[in-house]
Amino acid sequence: MPASALGLALAAACLHALWNLLLARQRDTEAATAVSLVVFALALVPLAAATWRVEGAAIPYIAGSAALELAYIALLAAAYRRYELSLVYPLGRGLAPVFALVIVVAVAGASPSTSEIAGVVAVAIGVMLVRGVRRSTRGSAFAVAIAAAIAGYTVVDRYGIHHANAAPYLLLVMLGPAIAYPLSVGRARLAVTPRPAAAVIGVASAATYLLVLLALRLASAPSVSAVRETSVVIAVVLARVFLDEPVGPRRLLGALVVVLGVALLALG
Repeated sequence: MPASALGLALAAACLHALWNLLLARQRDTEAATAVSLVVFALALVPLAAATWRVEGAAIPYIAGSAALELAYIALLAAAYRRYELSLVYPLGRGLAPVFALVIVVAVAGASPSTSEIAGVVAVAIGVMLVRGVRRSTRGSAFAVAIAAAIAGYTVVDRYGIHHANAAPYLLLVMLGPAIAYPLSVGRARLAVTPRPAAAVIGVASAATYLLVLLALRLASAPSVSAVRETSVVIAVVLARVFLDEPVGPRRLLGALVVVLGVALLALG
């Protein structure tokens, strides 16, 4: 991987972990998420307008991805209101590639490689280390649902993006959630949300996506994905430093094993 692509992918990983940290710190995570969604969509408008190309064949994929994105957004905001960032983030991000592989194998009938099987095993071990054997399953259930939503829209987007340019495709996908989710939160809660923090989250989300796109111009998708998932470890460390979450050696080791598993999946 070229050094420039490595730098872009690492920057995307750091930025993704940072905006998740900022979201987890908000008093009302749902309201902050709602405002950030609007900002995210608005930030995409200039780039989408400049690169507009959307074929009719993209519409079913856009609709499916939008529904899954809405589920992901609602689950993530609810999870951060109830549970620790150092639990939800590594499980959600780490399990998503595993679920995506399962979907592709089930739908396309593909056979997983040895590396992909090893990756699934590593992620499973890492998840157990992060969660703990005797820990309540409630937070883990949220993370599993988040991972399933991520895997779903990732697989849908893998096919849908062939029928549109990236920026307009993402804008159309996010328009539905950017309208529906704030309406579900309600005007009263939105009115008292700290707008600067929510705006930063929205802009950072859009910037993360842009950094990944730039990295993909310079390196292969598997290598970029593998580097990007270092955000799992970054998020766990940030949770310990800024949120004072109980991140001991076991949880940190689990996050590292999850990253290793995701790397094996991506490079398989």
